[in-house]
Formats: sequence, structure tokens, C-alpha cells
Amino acid sequence: MTGFAAQTPLLFLDVDGPLIPFGAAPQEYPDGHPTYQTGPEPQGPDSNPLLARINPEHGPRLRALPCDLVWATTWMADANECIARRIGLPQLAVVTWPEPSAEDEQAERAGLHWKTRVLIDWAAGRSFAWVDDEITDTDRAWVSAHHQGHALLHRVDPRRGLTNLDYDTLSEWLHKIAADTPAA
Repeated sequence: MTGFAAQTPLLFLDVDGPLIPFGAAPQEYPDGHPTYQTGPEPQGPDSNPLLARINPEHGPRLRALPCDLVWATTWMADANECIARRIGLPQLAVVTWPEPSAEDEQAERAGLHWKTRVLIDWAAGRSFAWVDDEITDTDRAWVSAHHQGHALLHRVDPRRGLTNLDYDTLSEWLHKIAADTPAA
């Protein structure tokens, strides 16, 4: 892990599930999901009604983590336009998803998430945390076998999105990585 180990860890961040909660049963949120929108219905890029579910407190909490934030979402560049400014994040790097290869499709059939291989390539040996609602033990095993840096694959409950416990877990892991990483 020489070279990359001294770099700040990455945090690959999904949107649907971690930032935009969905799928809660009516008894879990009797009035629907909490919303944070004020004022009239937005127009243009902010017109997606799901954006009102994003808690604006996520921005400051994400910025406080000792890592380089990277969008790892099907929103791709739209995450910077529609979400980053909404919660006070700067423009973030964005993972661009390639067209799946036959090898990717075979790996998916074996249970590997379609993002996993791309994120390992994007990290290029750097330590990273990946926050998503679709991570499985298959992804964890594959990353453990194919990634030389430290990795935390953190599954978020999509019904709740990122919670205090999720932030505590991420912060603890990222601070541990920083403490264990020799200065460059």
C-alpha cells in the first residue's frame, strides 16, 4: 500500500437510499417520509419531488468526515447540480459508469453488485468507504480479495437513509484509517 496509503481515503456516496430514503412501510413514517422542502414547488433540475427527502444536515456532516467525497450514483453529474448545492457540498468528483462487459454481467449473476468492480478500479489502491443500500457480503468478499487498500463497505437502510449511527461508523473508521496511515 505504498504511495496510495498516505492519501486521504475516498468516500463513495450513493444517493438513492443513503440520501433519499425510500421504501418505508406506512407505520414507519405515518405521514410519509420526512421532508425538508420549504416554499413553492421547485422548477428545473430541482423539480424531482424526491429531493425534498434529503436532509440538509447531510452536507455539513459529510464535509466533516476526513475523506474525499465522490458521487457513486446513477445520478452521476446530476448529483452535483441537484444535490450538492442543495445540501451545501462543493462540486464532487463523479464515478462514470461504463457500459457493462460480458465479464461484468457474469459477476453480477454471481451476486456481485454492478458498481463494485468499477469502484475498485476508481480507487486505484486508495483506502475507501462505500456507502450504498445494496451492498452485500459478496461485494465485501470480492473487495477484500481484489483491493490492496483498506475498505469499508457500509450498507445503509434505504428506509431511513444515513442516520447518526451510520455517521458514527464512518467517522470512527475514517479516523482510524487516518491514525494508522503514515505521513507522506
